[in-house]
Amino acid sequence: MQRYFSIDMPALVFARNTLLFSLLGLVPAVVIFVVTTPGFGGMLVGGGAPLVRFARQVAINGLPVVFVVNYVSFFLFALIVASPGRNYGIRLVLLVDLPVRVFGFIALHGAIYVLSADLFGSFGGSRATALRVVAPTLVRSVLFENISGAYLYATLASALPLYVTAIRTSERLGALAHRFGGRSGAVLFAIAGFVLATLALTACAALLIRWQAR
Repeated sequence: MQRYFSIDMPALVFARNTLLFSLLGLVPAVVIFVVTTPGFGGMLVGGGAPLVRFARQVAINGLPVVFVVNYVSFFLFALIVASPGRNYGIRLVLLVDLPVRVFGFIALHGAIYVLSADLFGSFGGSRATALRVVAPTLVRSVLFENISGAYLYATLASALPLYVTAIRTSERLGALAHRFGGRSGAVLFAIAGFVLATLALTACAALLIRWQAR
């Protein structure tokens, strides 16, 4: 990962690598969603308008969301690797990465849904409707019940290297992870961290639903 993400790397190269890794995470997640959704694959195989709308949704909504979240996480990863003697990895995860994964994911969906309403007439062309469906959509995404679930789990491509590196550079958490799972302890803790982030996203989306219902 250090080969592909470094703070000394030209910005365009860093962005290109982020885009490639985003696609590597997004494509399998989208394929899994299509295959596991009854009747959905058959509808897309038929081509026509359904395939066009689905491809547009992934390209305009999914890829930008995954790219932005991954870019922030990969940059934090590069920052930690560049200063191995500094023990601030976990703080960066909690203060920067986690808010981006939760609030950034919600905000990006809202912005893109509104844009889709304006440009393509999605959600009946209503910005208000576009914003109202964000929270219910994201609540269901954690269970992989809609395409946003594919976007959510595609960001695991950036979460794992960042979380593993942050855990290993933390004296206390790194020692605890090693005691718990040996050499793979940091990976197990990183997966647990990603799960907590998805649960936090679900909780925030659920709170938004309650707020909208008032």
